[in-house]
Amino acid sequence: MLVAEDDEVLAKAVAVGLRREGMAVDIALDGDDARGRLAITDYDVVVLDRDLPGTHGDDICRALVANGSATRVLMLTAASSVKDRVEGLGLGADDYLPKPFEFAELVARVRSVGRRPATSPPDLTYADLSLDPVWRVAVRAGLRLALTHKELAVLECLLAAHGKPVSAEELLERVWDDEIDPFTATVKTTISRLRAKLGDPPLIDTVRESGYRIGGP
Repeated sequence: MLVAEDDEVLAKAVAVGLRREGMAVDIALDGDDARGRLAITDYDVVVLDRDLPGTHGDDICRALVANGSATRVLMLTAASSVKDRVEGLGLGADDYLPKPFEFAELVARVRSVGRRPATSPPDLTYADLSLDPVWRVAVRAGLRLALTHKELAVLECLLAAHGKPVSAEELLERVWDDEIDPFTATVKTTISRLRAKLGDPPLIDTVRESGYRIGGP
């Protein structure tokens, strides 16, 4: 997800808290940076301050809606009147949270908008393995798998690729965030743990110079 907030202290505090909740979080401190990041990364949720410097939050929200983006928008603002909330939702925001806010409420609203798919969720299944992308539950051979947030996210990326290899770089971008070291062995370690938890017969293949896949030729 992306936190677009010009108050650097608040943005970093929100990002740290959301990472503790198992989310991958990038930060943009102005509207131009947020617009650029949204143009190249398919975020699930953007926490969007309405009064951003540079490109205004309203314009970012309008652009996401006009482009048919699947990114869900939780809009923040210091203005708390009903009129302001109606205006924000009228722009196409999925939810609206006035400042100051309790962090627990922010987390609840982020999870809520993140569970609202723009279209029907894809069928994330292969053989006897299935994953519910809304409720974050993975099952194999009828048994629920005890996966961490990161393992679930990696599994979702692999299943959503429908047999095509997914590179380690893409997994880093989708599952982790700007805080991760690009030279880390985190992806390899997570794949290893995921393989062990999925059990036999093995489902995740390593494709030389391409990454990892589930299914495919």
